[in-house]
Amino acid sequence: MTLYLSHLRLSRRPSAQALAPLLAPADPAARKAAQHNLLWSVFTDGPDRNRDFLWREERENSFLTLSARPPAQTDLFEPHQVKEFAPALSIGDRLDFQLRCNATRTEKTGGLSERGKEKKRHIDLVMDALQAVPGRKDLPEGAQSLRAPARLSLAQDVGRAWLARQGQKAGFHLLAAEVADYSTEVLPGHRGPRKGQPQFGILDLTGRIEITDPAAFLPMLAAGFGRAKAFGCGLMLIRRAA
Repeated sequence: MTLYLSHLRLSRRPSAQALAPLLAPADPAARKAAQHNLLWSVFTDGPDRNRDFLWREERENSFLTLSARPPAQTDLFEPHQVKEFAPALSIGDRLDFQLRCNATRTEKTGGLSERGKEKKRHIDLVMDALQAVPGRKDLPEGAQSLRAPARLSLAQDVGRAWLARQGQKAGFHLLAAEVADYSTEVLPGHRGPRKGQPQFGILDLTGRIEITDPAAFLPMLAAGFGRAKAFGCGLMLIRRAA
């Protein structure tokens, strides 16, 4: 399987910079949606094209992508840096990784959708674990919420356990993992009140894995891990462990 790992950066030309407020708006939710559309512009080749790329923002207006096809060059970007990505992996190889992901589990809700499919909902695992920790409304007046200090600790436990389960079907064994950050983003398009707004959680994981089944691992690497792939999650960056 040959993929393409690319570094894309928004052009510094005045014509592109003039569009910066539209291409990279300040509002975080609108920004994710705009970035996704921006990257779609160099991968789509027709209205029927399904998304076949993963992406993550590295720095402001700078992105890494993993794709089945090389990105097209447009005036909105600096010249792309593209290289073929076809790692030759064997059982027992150890890889260091970085992964930005939305870790969820799926629950059946009963009934059928309008398309006749069984209804499901996707539960953010860290948010779900936090529900068991007393928040401000559950404590006496003036008491501090316990959720903020517990947040990263829970994210560590949840993130490691989730990634270990991913490895069982993706051809790797998790040797070590550290959650560098956990944050939440509002889903793009929400126009209602702040309270109760739909959100998704983002885990930034680093660590080391051992390959147990290369034939299973590479397709999963291309497909991405977790949900919210349209919003910059799911891309696992790997390099051989020293």
